[in-house]
Amino acid sequence: MSAVSVQAIVVAAPSPIDAPDVDYATISPLLIILGAAVLGVLVEAFVPRAYRFVVQVAVAVVGVVAAFVATVLVGAGLDTVDGDVTGRGGPTAMGALSVDGPAVVTWAMLLFFGLLGVLLFAERRLDGGLSAFTSQASTPPGSADERRATRMRIEHSEVFPLALFALGGMMFFASANDLLGMFVALEVLSLPLYLMCGLARRRRLLSQEAAMKYFLLGAFSSAFFLYGVAMIYGYAGSFDLGEISTAVSSQIGGQNLLLAGMALILVGLLFKVAAVPFHAWTPDVYQGAPTPVTAFMAAGTKAAAFVAMLRIFFVAFGGARWDWVPAVWAIAIITMLFGAIASIAQTDVKRMLAYSSIAHAGFLLVGMAGLTSGDGVTSVSAVLFYLVAYGAAVIGAFAVVTLVRDAGGETTHLSRWAGLGKESPVLALAFTVFLLSFAGIPLTGGFISKWSVFAAAWEGGAWPLVVVGVVASALALFFYVRVVVLLFFAPPQGDGPTVVVPSPLTWSVVAVTVAVTIVLGVLPGPLLEVVQQAGSFVR
Repeated sequence: MSAVSVQAIVVAAPSPIDAPDVDYATISPLLIILGAAVLGVLVEAFVPRAYRFVVQVAVAVVGVVAAFVATVLVGAGLDTVDGDVTGRGGPTAMGALSVDGPAVVTWAMLLFFGLLGVLLFAERRLDGGLSAFTSQASTPPGSADERRATRMRIEHSEVFPLALFALGGMMFFASANDLLGMFVALEVLSLPLYLMCGLARRRRLLSQEAAMKYFLLGAFSSAFFLYGVAMIYGYAGSFDLGEISTAVSSQIGGQNLLLAGMALILVGLLFKVAAVPFHAWTPDVYQGAPTPVTAFMAAGTKAAAFVAMLRIFFVAFGGARWDWVPAVWAIAIITMLFGAIASIAQTDVKRMLAYSSIAHAGFLLVGMAGLTSGDGVTSVSAVLFYLVAYGAAVIGAFAVVTLVRDAGGETTHLSRWAGLGKESPVLALAFTVFLLSFAGIPLTGGFISKWSVFAAAWEGGAWPLVVVGVVASALALFFYVRVVVLLFFAPPQGDGPTVVVPSPLTWSVVAVTVAVTIVLGVLPGPLLEVVQQAGSFVR
């Protein structure tokens, strides 16, 4: 090779790759959660079995609390950004994450839900000193190996790092600033949930069926989401939400590609929030999964998915709002009415809460359809407040479900709950508070949350949705009141319901969620101020 060709090769050599500019302090809450999850995996590998469960609980609780403190510090240090709308914070980690006001509020919300979930996971007094999770997932249900593992009191402590990975995925999903990162976060939050849904200690076949349904339909919805991402990349030439917004506003490329991409992404997200007609998995999975997992999933997944949906459609597709808003209107109406009407026919408590979750997805879509911004109650602030109020109430409701039992474990048929007010007035009163919050009765967080999303929708001109929402709330109220009457005034069947006395872990979850539900109904001002000061999404 000649000296000239060697010199040409040297000149043509690429420049060194610059090190990524990452503000680790800003994304510290996410790093703490994922670090605690990895530490949990190491604990599972190296800590002796006798101490493993307690160590896993400690790692999970310390990790979540530390991440919450870090989130508060990050939120206090966000700078105000003035533009078309006022926001706080902005993109970081080479533009992969947008740590803005809504993201930080969502992180704090998810960490609160995660701490309550971990406490429910750690409950061991309800089932003979063992947790709600199977001893060994690999053993066939009813086999001699399963009975041996139960006699040996083997604990399935892997659920704690799995929950932390899911929680980290939720936090990443709600703050991702590009569609590819959102897909990765979607899988990180989903895969651990698929697995945990099949780990119930009792009724394992029903639990495994729920996990399989959730996995298959979840994979199907992820394919829709990813196909939509590919189409949007073909349209805009970028995964970045800000660059996609510029392309949409400039109307470059073919509009058919944009419309198809938006529709497919919307389908993938609507599955996660359990909106009609993508709700079919919800009743079976809520019923079959271990109840602590159902509580964590019902609150956390809905919160993360709704914030991600708002971020995508308000930031990236805001310039095409007249193309996707009619679809959101139609889905919101169908979801509210279907969830409210289907709840009336339910005889199982967990399935009733599942259909209630579907109806609440419709109410949240009402807030999204308002497209309200500026001062006062905005669509983003209304949805954030609603997610906090609903998440606290639904976790508390499922915590109560874990305590009503018979010889076979949890008894969820409503007939077995008749007379609960006489057996345990405190527990029945707590469940009544949650039901009244779901119904939107004044002096509960559910009333203020429904008022906020309806006010945002009315301000944005979506008053027909508000009318339908009021009708759906009235329909749902009938069933909630019927359950309350069953608890306090119906005669018990047989010996009546049996309430197991839990450890302070579950009692603390019930007490905290009741307190949050009542405080948000009586003194909603502080939280409303927080979600309003969070501002809008920043890209």
